[in-house]
Amino acid sequence: MSERPYHVVLGITGGIAAYKAPEILRQLQQRGAEVRVVLTRAATRFIGRVTLEALSRHPVVVEMFEPNVNVAVRHVEMARWADLLLVAPATAHTLARFAHGLADDFLTTLYLSARCPVLVAPAMDAEMWENAATQENLARLRQRGVAVIPPERGYLASGIEGEGRLADPEQIVARALVILAARPYARDFDGEHVLITAGPTCEDLDPIRYLTNRSTGKMGYALAHAALARGAQVTLISGPTMLAPPPDAQVILVRRAEEMYRAVLAHMEAATVIIKAAAVADYRPKAFSPTKLKKTDADLTLALERTPDILAEVGRRKGSRLLVGFAAETEAHLEHGRQKLLQKNLDLIFINDATSAETGFAADENAGFLMDREGDVVELPKMSKYELAMRLLDRVRELLARRRVDADRERAEERR
Repeated sequence: MSERPYHVVLGITGGIAAYKAPEILRQLQQRGAEVRVVLTRAATRFIGRVTLEALSRHPVVVEMFEPNVNVAVRHVEMARWADLLLVAPATAHTLARFAHGLADDFLTTLYLSARCPVLVAPAMDAEMWENAATQENLARLRQRGVAVIPPERGYLASGIEGEGRLADPEQIVARALVILAARPYARDFDGEHVLITAGPTCEDLDPIRYLTNRSTGKMGYALAHAALARGAQVTLISGPTMLAPPPDAQVILVRRAEEMYRAVLAHMEAATVIIKAAAVADYRPKAFSPTKLKKTDADLTLALERTPDILAEVGRRKGSRLLVGFAAETEAHLEHGRQKLLQKNLDLIFINDATSAETGFAADENAGFLMDREGDVVELPKMSKYELAMRLLDRVRELLARRRVDADRERAEERR
């Protein structure tokens, strides 16, 4: 990881999709970035400057010429400060100005001054997006190294459905983090293949009802985003969630514990690190009813049977792979976590309080304890799940390095 937060300049241009910009800003901050905002004059018709200043905790720049500001150096200073210029939404007009090198406001002047990577997320009406001029401008920008995250198909402000809707904020932020982490010192997981499980599993009782848990998959998806940002190849095996798949990951969607079991065993061979963050159901109905179970006056008794113990099976087969597990506990947290670490043959375990409203299931933040096989415990205070994912990967990196040093030493001794 870098020694300081990522520096991101968020440029917002004048389209209806500007209302999504605060969510992009918030997600960048949750992932440890410091964000400064530049608004075009047209963007102020759609979103307030005060709101963005409160969220970013920095003054928002709108005009090239503002009272008591040294305009001769302001855009240069911000260009040097930035690790990434992210423009979201980017209108057709702004893309054209970038493509043709116009410098008639602060954002375009900043763009010409920037030596950092640039990512644009276009949003406009479908006809404007499909217009040959827009596509030619995008082609020109791509040739110059500007990264583009295309718009999605959906319901547009004009009342039609088509391609032109701003990409999902989570996807935009994920792509931004991958670009930021492309700096040489940040890609410390190059060459690693990380297999991650995430989300709940659902065990069907009948065509309508099923047994599950409160997992949303946020922690596992944060781990996938973090591993991608640090240069790893990522395979994400996910139970049902409402989350957008991380870009550039191999995503395998499953529903039942049995399906996740088979998927993990089928894909673990290529992995160097396995992180089991999924909340897998321990039990499933012993019998599935092909028709809806009707309500009667009598009580209903369900017979349950065990699901496959994925973590234990991977622990038996892991070989030289580094295996990380999670323990969501309600009592005796460290004691139960230690037992799980030893019983499942884990190298590292993250233990947290499943009952906490602030850091438990469905929360955006997490906190808990990291424990290794030697019994060393590190307490991680409340932080965003992405930040916690980065902290966990820091520890994984240390263990991998230590293991490889030991392996080199053993080989050297064998040669003597």
